[in-house]
Amino acid sequence: MDRTRLLRLAKDAMDRDWADPELDLEAVAAHAGYSRHHFIRVFKEAYGETPGQYLTHRRIERAEELLRSADLSVTEICHLVGFSSLGTFSARFKARTGLTPSEYRGKHVGRGAALIPGCYAMLWAGGFPTATLKKRAEPGPAYGGEQEPTPSDGRAEP
Repeated sequence: MDRTRLLRLAKDAMDRDWADPELDLEAVAAHAGYSRHHFIRVFKEAYGETPGQYLTHRRIERAEELLRSADLSVTEICHLVGFSSLGTFSARFKARTGLTPSEYRGKHVGRGAALIPGCYAMLWAGGFPTATLKKRAEPGPAYGGEQEPTPSDGRAEP
């Protein structure tokens, strides 16, 4: 395979998995058949920015869309687009757009259709990955983990 095709495969992997906060540069570089450091150099040569910069731009573009269209908090959007730190998200967002996420929303909301309710946006986006979901192999009870108490003589209550 030629170098351009291999780089496109790696870029496609980033385009597909951009929201994953644990997107691994080693795995992306492996898509292109390069070591991590060589991949960074070759990617920048081909696309004009490092893989990290490209991924940040993709995430900021998606955040802009969500800020304009979804009734979600800035923190929820931060996590949905793959940032784990609100401070980093806000700083990168402002560096890219010239506005903080809140300023961007204030400037753009109300110029089109009504905001999509947050619950629908979260459903569409797949929600947040949580430690509870990763730990639990099977669905558990909806409310707490306790079973209904039974009388000490073993009879079920009516």
